[in-house]
Amino acid sequence: MSDVYGPADENEGVATIEAALDRGVNLLDTGDFYGMGHNEMLIARAIRGRRDKVMLAVKFGALRRPDGAFGGLDARPEAVKNFVCYSLRRLKTDYIDLYQPARVDPRVPIEETIGAIGDLVKAGYVRYIGVSEASAATLRRACAAHPIAALQIEYAVVTRGIEASILPAARELGVGVTAYGVLSRGLLSGSRPAAKSDFRNHFPRFTGANIERNRILVESLARLAAERNATATQLAISWVLSRGIDIVPLVGARRRPQIEEALGALELRLSDDELRRIDSAVPAAAIAGTRYGEEQMRWLDSEQPAT
Repeated sequence: MSDVYGPADENEGVATIEAALDRGVNLLDTGDFYGMGHNEMLIARAIRGRRDKVMLAVKFGALRRPDGAFGGLDARPEAVKNFVCYSLRRLKTDYIDLYQPARVDPRVPIEETIGAIGDLVKAGYVRYIGVSEASAATLRRACAAHPIAALQIEYAVVTRGIEASILPAARELGVGVTAYGVLSRGLLSGSRPAAKSDFRNHFPRFTGANIERNRILVESLARLAAERNATATQLAISWVLSRGIDIVPLVGARRRPQIEEALGALELRLSDDELRRIDSAVPAAAIAGTRYGEEQMRWLDSEQPAT
């Protein structure tokens, strides 16, 4: 709802959040760098008078430049305590339910970042601590420093890298997963970049020959969904839901019809046979292109070789 997919209607964004809350959604995930604070202010409007009904999850640490580009990471303890002040003010709240670095800062030991958030927990400004895009090894180190409630990481029927070591580690440690990219940024729903400012214009899965190769996978998923009188969006969300009760899919709806379509996935229960057919139609390694561009892939601790 704030800048990365191109222009958005602010009033429709507020109405979409309100509609989600009316339907029982209670987890709102944002980042202080989404629209350089705009998204937090949007959420503040939408939850006015309903703060006690909402779990706010906020990511921090990604830096932005005046032209909108990303400028690196900062997860130093002093930066953590600076970022949270601005988020609390923009969100018009006294506390954040789940606070998490958007990426693991390779220049700062994870123990220092988590320790700083731990201080915020003691002071009552934060309730729970999360991490995002962390490797299994980093997740273990974070958990040793302070109890970690959740790991936010990309997970979808076409993005299953976490199944090798990260998801097993999270389960061993009792850490829940908030899965983003469940539609591979709209790829699985048939969405395509429409505006020049849409960040997907720079993502390998949406460019060159990859988009045509991936279209075949999307069509296969849509055909399977049609057999259940469902949409590919609903099937993709339902697939993530099927992976375990410790995994919460994050749905990036920007308009009310999108949230209504997404919630339809709750009525879709996939049988073992259907799951096998999905695996056959959309094999784990079939997607063409990495999930981010080369530079941003280097920022992902979860994608770095184990040492």
